[in-house]
Amino acid sequence: MAPVLTVTDKAARKVAALATKEGRPEPTLRIQVLTGGCSGFSYRLAFDDATAEDHVIEGSEGVRIVVDRESARIIKGSTLDLDEHLMGGGLKVRNPQAINECACGESFSI
Repeated sequence: MAPVLTVTDKAARKVAALATKEGRPEPTLRIQVLTGGCSGFSYRLAFDDATAEDHVIEGSEGVRIVVDRESARIIKGSTLDLDEHLMGGGLKVRNPQAINECACGESFSI
């Protein structure tokens, strides 16, 4: 059975650095799938606390990623990675279930 999400070390370091910059002692990042965007779904990444219903993924650097149940179904088997390109770089969810991604890279369909 595929894990909900795998976190690369590069992504974990970036999340930890962003949390430190924002003064957050515990780097807990929520990944949520929202309906919308030109292809049907988009990702929302924000620092947040875990709830009892969340899937909690432990990454390196003390990073925790939390995903709600509905979003977990859509991102199952994905990887959170860091894209270091100058244009369009940043934290990226690499979702093997996504069959189409819009040209701007902000939304996807499954």
